Amino acid sequence: MTLNSINTPADLKKLPREELPALAEELRQFILDSVSKTGGHLSSNLGTVELSIALHYVFDTPHDRIVWDVGHQSYPHKILTGRRDRMSTLRQFNGLSGFPRRSESNYDAFGTGHSSTSISAAMGMARAFQTKGEKRVAVAVIGDSAMTGGMAFEAMNNAGVCDELPLVVILNDNDMSISPAVGALNRHLARLLSGNIYSATKKGIDSVLSIAPPLREFAKRLEDHAKGMVSPSTIFQEFGFNYFGPIDGHDLDALIPMLQNVRRLALEGRGPQFLHVVTRKGQGYELAEADPVLYHGPSKFNPEKGVVSNTSAKKTFTEVFGEWLCDMARADPLLIGITPAMREGSGLVEFEKNFPKRYYDVGIAEQHAVTFAAGMACEGMKPVVAIYSTFLQRAYDQLIHDVAIQDLPVLFALDRAGLVGADGATHAGVYDIPFLRCIPNMLVMTPADEAESRDLLTTAFHQQHPSAVRYPRGAGVGTIPSKELRTIALGKGEVRRQSHAPNGQRIAILAFGTLLYPALEVAEKLDATVANMRFVKPLDVELVQALANDHDYLVTIEDGAIQGGAGSACLEALSSLGLSKSLLQLGIPDEFVEHGDYKLLMANCGLDVDGITKSISERFPTALTTNTTSLGK
Repeated sequence: MTLNSINTPADLKKLPREELPALAEELRQFILDSVSKTGGHLSSNLGTVELSIALHYVFDTPHDRIVWDVGHQSYPHKILTGRRDRMSTLRQFNGLSGFPRRSESNYDAFGTGHSSTSISAAMGMARAFQTKGEKRVAVAVIGDSAMTGGMAFEAMNNAGVCDELPLVVILNDNDMSISPAVGALNRHLARLLSGNIYSATKKGIDSVLSIAPPLREFAKRLEDHAKGMVSPSTIFQEFGFNYFGPIDGHDLDALIPMLQNVRRLALEGRGPQFLHVVTRKGQGYELAEADPVLYHGPSKFNPEKGVVSNTSAKKTFTEVFGEWLCDMARADPLLIGITPAMREGSGLVEFEKNFPKRYYDVGIAEQHAVTFAAGMACEGMKPVVAIYSTFLQRAYDQLIHDVAIQDLPVLFALDRAGLVGADGATHAGVYDIPFLRCIPNMLVMTPADEAESRDLLTTAFHQQHPSAVRYPRGAGVGTIPSKELRTIALGKGEVRRQSHAPNGQRIAILAFGTLLYPALEVAEKLDATVANMRFVKPLDVELVQALANDHDYLVTIEDGAIQGGAGSACLEALSSLGLSKSLLQLGIPDEFVEHGDYKLLMANCGLDVDGITKSISERFPTALTTNTTSLGK
C-alpha cells in the first residue's frame, strides 16, 4: 500500500502526480476503518481527503503553515504527517486529539476546536512572516458553515487591506455540489485567472496605466466586470482578496495546479488569495454521503452495516430538553427557540418541525444569537437559546451587555455542561458556573437528573430575569420526567439524606447537578447528610446555614471549575453569615482536562465515588464513623 510509505509530506512529494488518486482512495478507506473502531468525526474527514493531499503536496509544510478551522476535518492531515500508526488511539486518554494541537505535532500550526478562528490565526502568522522577513505562506482552511461566524469576516476585513500579505484562505464548501460539466468549466477558468499569463498581463497593464489614473481605474472596473462574467461574483473580492473558483475539491488535477498558482501569488506579494473549493461530506462512503449529519461524529460502528440507532431506554438530557421545548411552546405562544447552528446537537429537530415560524438557526454566530434573543425579549417574546456551555463563552460580552444589564428574560439551555469526554478541553463546559454567577440579575440552575431538568427549565422560563439551566451530555440516572410543566420554588434546595452520626462527626455534602447521585453513594459509606442544592444563584443560603449549624464539616461537589464555582458561592455565604466552618471543595481542578473516556476523566479528577470518598476521608479523618469500615469495598 502506498499509504504505508507516507510518513511525512516529504514522502508524499516523491510520488508522481498520477499516483495521487489511488493514494486518496487508500487514505479514505483507512479513515473509514479507523474511525469505525474509535469513533470520531467521519463525514467531514472523508470530504477533505483530496484537499489534504493536495495541500501537503504543494505547500512546504511545516515551513508553510496550515490552520484547520474547527479542526474536526483534520484526520487526513494527521495521517499524512506521521501519525498514521497512532490513529487507533484517537480521542482516547493519552492518545491523539480529535482536533489539531500544537503540542502534538509541528504540522499542527494552531490549536483549534471552535469555529471561525482560522483566518485570524493565519493572518497573524502571515504578518509575523513579513515582520521577520521570511518567505513563507499561511493557509486557512475554513468551511462554509464556519464562514457564518462574524470573526471570520472581521479577519477578512482586516486582511483585505494588506496588499502583500502572504495569506491563502481556502473555503471548503461542502453544502453544495457542482455537476461535472460546470466543474470542468470552472476549473479551466479558475486556472486561467490564477495562471502566469493572467497575472503577468494584469501586472503589465497596471504598469502602463499607472501614468493615467482615470484609465487605470476604468481598466480595473473592466477587469472586475470581466471576472464577474467568467467566475462567481462574490463578496470576497470586495474584501480585497483575489478570488478563484469554485473548483471541484475531489479533483486532484484541478486542486494541485490551482494551489501551486495561489501559493506562488502569495509568495510574490500579490496580496491575500481566496480559493473556493467544493467538496462533499462523506465522500466515498455511501451511507455518510446520504446522511452526513448522522455520520458527523459517530461512536464505534460496523462500516458494512453502518451506524445503528441508539436503543437505550434512557432519554438523554438533550432529548428531555427537546421535548420540554415543544411542550412549553404549545403552552406559551410567545416562546421562541434559537440555536447557533446546533439544531441536532441541542435537540431542536422536533421543535423546528412543529414550530417552524418560531425556530431560528442563526448560523455559527453565538454573539449574534444572544443579542438577537435580547432584541426579541425587548418586544415581549420569550426566547430560549439552546447552546453548548463551551460556545456560550464566545458571547460573554453580549450576555452581560445586552441581556443582563437590561435584565431581559432570556433562558439559556446549556447543553454539554461539565466534562465531555473524547472532545476534550476545547468543548468542556466547566467554566459556566464561575462566569455566570458573577453577573447581576443572572439565575443559574443545576438539575440533578432528567426529571429535575424539565422542572427547572419550566421554573427558569417563568422568571422575568436572564437564567441558565446547565445539564451534561448524554443520559443521567434515568429518572422519568413528568408530563406536566411543573415548577420548583426559586432558590430552594432539598435534603436527600440525613446523617445519623453523633455530634462532632457529622459531614454534610452539598451537591450541585448530577454529582448528587455519586454523593448519595458516598454518604452511605460515611453516614453523611446530602443536600441537592439545585440552584447556584440564587443560592439557598438558609439551607447552607442550617447545614453549617447542624454539621461539623461541609463538602461541596460540582462538575465545574472549583475556582469561583458553586463551592465558592457557599464559602461566600458562610462568610457573610459570620460562620467559620471547615469546607472541602470538590470539582474540576485548575487545569485543562484532556480528552478521553468520560468516566476515566471524572475518576482522574477525583469525582467518582471512590475519589470523593478518598478526598473526604483524607480531609476529615476524625469525622469518620463506624460506617467507614466499608471504605474501599
